[in-house]
Amino acid sequence: MAEQKKKKIKSGWALLLVFAGIVLVSGFWFHIATTISPPDPGSYADTSLVVMNPEPGFFYVKNNWLQKNDAGLWEMYLEGKPYERGAINGKLTKTLIALQEKAFIDRIREMVPSDGYLRFLKYFIYWFNRDLDKYIPTEYKLEIYGISASASPKYDFIGSGYQRMLNYHSAHDIGHALQELSLVGCTSFGIWGDKSKDSELIIGRNFDFYAGDEFAENKIICFEKPENGYGFMMVTWAGMIGTVSGMNETGLTVTINAAKSEIPWSARTPISIVAREILQYATTLQEAYAIAQKRETFVSESILIGSAKENKAGIIEKSPYKIALVVPASDYIACANHFQSATFSNDPLNIRNKAENASFYRYQRLIQNISTPVPMNCQDVAAILRDKKGLNNADPGYGNEKAINQLIANHSIIFKPLQLQVWVSAPPWQLGKYICYDLNEIFHNFAGLKRRMDISDTGKTIAADLFLQSSDYKRFLKFKEMREKLKKSLHNKENISITSSFITEFINSNPGYFEVYSLIGDYYFKMGQWKEAKTAFHKALTRIIPRWDEKLAIIEKLAECNLKIKKTQR
Repeated sequence: MAEQKKKKIKSGWALLLVFAGIVLVSGFWFHIATTISPPDPGSYADTSLVVMNPEPGFFYVKNNWLQKNDAGLWEMYLEGKPYERGAINGKLTKTLIALQEKAFIDRIREMVPSDGYLRFLKYFIYWFNRDLDKYIPTEYKLEIYGISASASPKYDFIGSGYQRMLNYHSAHDIGHALQELSLVGCTSFGIWGDKSKDSELIIGRNFDFYAGDEFAENKIICFEKPENGYGFMMVTWAGMIGTVSGMNETGLTVTINAAKSEIPWSARTPISIVAREILQYATTLQEAYAIAQKRETFVSESILIGSAKENKAGIIEKSPYKIALVVPASDYIACANHFQSATFSNDPLNIRNKAENASFYRYQRLIQNISTPVPMNCQDVAAILRDKKGLNNADPGYGNEKAINQLIANHSIIFKPLQLQVWVSAPPWQLGKYICYDLNEIFHNFAGLKRRMDISDTGKTIAADLFLQSSDYKRFLKFKEMREKLKKSLHNKENISITSSFITEFINSNPGYFEVYSLIGDYYFKMGQWKEAKTAFHKALTRIIPRWDEKLAIIEKLAECNLKIKKTQR
């Protein structure tokens, strides 16, 4: 018996050692498989780069500079070779990179509060992005690597600075693929010919990528003069070299709008990198299309291209498997979050997206605004981008994804390509003034600044939205604050007293918005007050609800309320 016991113990230890060996080998293999080596910057060394800070809010390195304007927007000028541009960018924005990374990670923690699931998510993303670098041009890998030298070591538990900066470029695409998280819902359009007061092309766009209010606080208007290709401007944030909105010195503009995507299995070229390559190297619709055609992507996207050379705009519709170029016969084009071409007309995913999500409704509202018989100018385009109404001027409530202005925009932008003029919105959202920049002026007169200076064309500023002065705006801010309190109460994060007066004030803060009543219904349901919950859910269903899955969830809760009420009446 003793001998058998010894054998069992030995066998147990042997199995344990084998298991430990498998875990060790698997971990080692996973590390090897998911580690991305940085590119070779060659002989370039950044040891001589010293950031000069001659006055508050202004920094420079050689001819490159960063400053904060009076509206709270950062402005940056960069030039040189890829790694050098990145290294200088990183040094100038080191503090902003840390703030941006913190805001992004805090937002992820808010959406995924479980530490265990966060660890799983980390390993999943590293596995998902294991070949990401193979699909990014070397020029951009060098630029990202240069920036990563200034990444905060505080987040090294996630990965090296380079791997983090690289992976963050795919975060935008993953957010697009998971649209149910309401991260994205962009709107863009172009007018020219008879639709434009002077017949010249005008492009307008709202970039509604939402990763929390803090993430949008430190936007950067970057003016970049690369060693190769065309000089360009883009609206970006620290650590990001991809493009979501921009115009180059030939008057070619690029903006991107998410379309519905299947959940991808592995990363390819991030769409912002494709857009950046178009911005840097294209001058016409066909040149832009050729660049998009040669790159593999892992999500579906509409890329609206404006061309000064052709005085018109078109949309490149690109999925992981198909691509199409939409060039209208009319003198306008509109873009939301679904595809419009014949290539995708029978695509089941696109059909379902139009039927079940907010995109097609918002597109129809956009067409209503553009269809005015009176030709428009940049101020009129700004008014459309600030539109908070629904179809036929219906009230969807403030913050509704079916509105053109959802009051969440990271930024809003207007281009006049033939004049090389661009207007960028100041905070909050699309409501602050639109600041005008002239690319000719920037590249010819403002390279190499050594002191803070106003580089905008102040005579062409578009005034702030009067909505900012309204009582409705004050109530909307109150709504946001109260919504967070109610959500925390629902998830037991804070012990907040939800009184009848709180409920009344919450309804008055945004009475047209379905979510007000849906959340109140959730609260009453949690408290076992089925009749009150039923009334709230009924009220929510009378409002404009952006997505079918949101409406279905409310219907299901309402049915559950009815069952609970019947049980109490027996």
